[in-house]
Amino acid sequence: MYDQNNIFAKILRGEIPCKKLHENEHALAFHDINPQMPVHILVIPKGPYTNLEEFNAGATLEEMGGFMKLVAEAASMAGVNETGYRLVANNGADAHQEVPHFHVHIFGGRRIAGRMIKAQD
Repeated sequence: MYDQNNIFAKILRGEIPCKKLHENEHALAFHDINPQMPVHILVIPKGPYTNLEEFNAGATLEEMGGFMKLVAEAASMAGVNETGYRLVANNGADAHQEVPHFHVHIFGGRRIAGRMIKAQD
């Protein structure tokens, strides 16, 4: 069940300010308040989706397309599209999703280690 009082819901309602980068009808891109890289942008859909499964099941094709279009536009506006960037979507407790609102992180601005996460035996 979607929590209407999560921080991203409050940002979308204008109750909490954010450093907005860009937005469209379906999504909002803003700078993370605790950046982990020189460029750390969050992109959130404007609909009440807790995770990717809810977004996939409930969002219209227009919402999905608008969200992904904004991800690409935000990376370009942040200046990382030519040098490269990483997209991360933590989905659920095991992935350490901290805010129960589906979102994507755009990381860039410097070289990112190329290691992969390995499964435990």
